[in-house]
Amino acid sequence: MKNIKYLLLSAVLIGFTACNDEEDFEDQLDNPTTEVILPALTQGEADFSKYIAVGASFSGGFMDNALFIAGQQSSFPYLLSQKFAFVGGGSFTLPLMEDNIGGFVLGTTVVSPPRLYFNGSGPTLLPATPTTEITDVLSGPFNNYGIPGAKSFHLGIAGYGTLNPYFGRMASSPTATILGDAVAQNPTFFTLSEIGGNDVLSYATSGGTGVDQTNNLDPSTYGSNDITDPNVFAASFSTTVDALMANGAKGVVANLPYITTLAHFTTVPHNPLDPTNEAFGPQIPLLNSIFGALNPIFNAVDPSRAIVFSETAASAVVIKDETLDDISATIAGALNASPTFPAFIAQFGLPEAAAPLVANLLANTYGQTRQATNTDLLVLPSSSVIGTVNEDYAAALQLQGLPETLAAQFAAEGITLPLEDKWVLIPSEQFAINTATDAYNETINAIATSKGLAFVDFKSILEQASTTGFASGDFILTTDLVSGGLISLDGVHLTSRGYALMANEMMKAIDVTYGSNFEASGNLVDPGEYPTNYPPTLLQ
Repeated sequence: MKNIKYLLLSAVLIGFTACNDEEDFEDQLDNPTTEVILPALTQGEADFSKYIAVGASFSGGFMDNALFIAGQQSSFPYLLSQKFAFVGGGSFTLPLMEDNIGGFVLGTTVVSPPRLYFNGSGPTLLPATPTTEITDVLSGPFNNYGIPGAKSFHLGIAGYGTLNPYFGRMASSPTATILGDAVAQNPTFFTLSEIGGNDVLSYATSGGTGVDQTNNLDPSTYGSNDITDPNVFAASFSTTVDALMANGAKGVVANLPYITTLAHFTTVPHNPLDPTNEAFGPQIPLLNSIFGALNPIFNAVDPSRAIVFSETAASAVVIKDETLDDISATIAGALNASPTFPAFIAQFGLPEAAAPLVANLLANTYGQTRQATNTDLLVLPSSSVIGTVNEDYAAALQLQGLPETLAAQFAAEGITLPLEDKWVLIPSEQFAINTATDAYNETINAIATSKGLAFVDFKSILEQASTTGFASGDFILTTDLVSGGLISLDGVHLTSRGYALMANEMMKAIDVTYGSNFEASGNLVDPGEYPTNYPPTLLQ
C-alpha cells in the first residue's frame, strides 16, 4: 500500500497548488475528488508466460485436512496465475480433484478421509464419501506441482508417484520425478514455497515420535516422522533452484515458519482439566489421594514431578516425558517397603496381597511422568482423548486382576494414564524442530540472495499473525483456530483467505525484485473475496 499512499499524497499536493484563492479551496472541500488514478500494471523484468509452482501442501491449496476443488482454486499459485495473466501469463492447469469432498477412494474403500467443516462448535469430519479414485491418472501437463506430503528430498525421487497419490495421479510416467515434470514445462517464472515444511511437520504432528536425523546424510534410512538433516535439505533445495533456473527463469521463494506457532499446537491448553466439570471435579479428592502415595517419592527425586489437581482452578494434564530419568524401580521399591501401602490399596477394595501388583503397576505407569507446563504443546487431536478411558489399557489392567471400575479409573487419558509421547511436544522436541527450521531458512535465504530471487519472509508473517495479528486488506488475520481467519480447521494449513494473503505477499516481493507494480497498480488479491471455511453443503 506504500505506493498508493504516495499517490494520494501527490494528489493532495497537486490540489493545493491548483488553488488560486480561498474560494477555489473551499469549493474543493465541498466537492472532494475521491477517484484515485492508478498506474497501469507492468511486469517489470519478469516473464510470466510459463509459470510453474513447485511446493507441498500450501502450494497445492490443501486446507481443512484435505485437497478439494475449491481449495485448489484458492491456492496461492492459482491466484497468482490469474494476476500474471494480465501481463502475458499463460494458462495455468491444475490437477483437480473430482469433488469438494476431499479424500481418496480405492474402489469402494475410503483410503483418505473427506475434509473438515465447522459444525458450530468445532472441526468435524464431512459426512460424505470421497469420489476421487486413487488409481486414476490425469492427462497433463500441469502447472501446479504443489504436492501434499512432499519433503525436500522427495522432489527428485524417481517413481515418487507410487508413494504419494497426489503426485501419482498427475505424474507424466510411473518413473517420473516431481522436479523433472516441473522442469519439463520449461518455466519462465516459478514459485518455490514451503519446501522443508514437511521435513519437520510429521515429526511435530506426531508429538515428536520420530528421530532427529541431523548428521545422517542418507534419507533412504529415514522414518516417515523423522526430521531431515539440514545438509540433505540444502542439497535438495539447491538442486531444485538450479534446475528451475537453468533456462533463465526468474522466481520467488519463501522461507519457513516455526510450525509450532500454528493452531495445531497452540489450541489445546496444557491445563484443560476444569474442576467444575461434573465428570472430573468430584474425582479430584480421590485422585489427590492416589497421587498422595506417590508424591513423597517424586519430591525426593524431583519436586517438579509431583502431581496435584486443584479443586478451584484448571489443572494440567499428566504426561509421559521420555527425557526424564526412569524411576520405576525407585517407586516400586518405596511402595513395597511402605508398611502403610497395603492399607492404602484396601480403600479401593483390593486385598493386601495385591500390594506388590499395584506397586509395580504404579511404578511402570509413573516412572517418567509429570504434569504438563506452559512450555509443553499439546497437539490438536489430543482434545478428543483427554479425560476419556483408554479401553485397551483398562482391559490390560483387568487382566492383571483389577476390577472393571477400578481399571477404568486408572485408564483416564491425561489424568491417571499419562498422555503418550504422540500427544505432546515437550521443549526438547520443539527445540529440535526450530533448530532444523533455522538451518533450512539459512539455506533458503542464502540461495535467494545469491540467485537474485524474490523472497517472502513467511516466518515473520506467521510470527506476527500468532501475536498481534497480520493485516491483509480489511482484515487482521491471526493463527487462532476457526476465529483467526488465517489457519484452516486442521490447525496447520491456510484458509482460502490465508492463501490470498500469501499471493499478495509474493506479488509484493516480485514488485521489489523485478520491478513490476502489482501493488501500486491495485492488482493485489482482495482477501475478502475468499472465505475462511466452506459449508458442508459444498460437495461438487
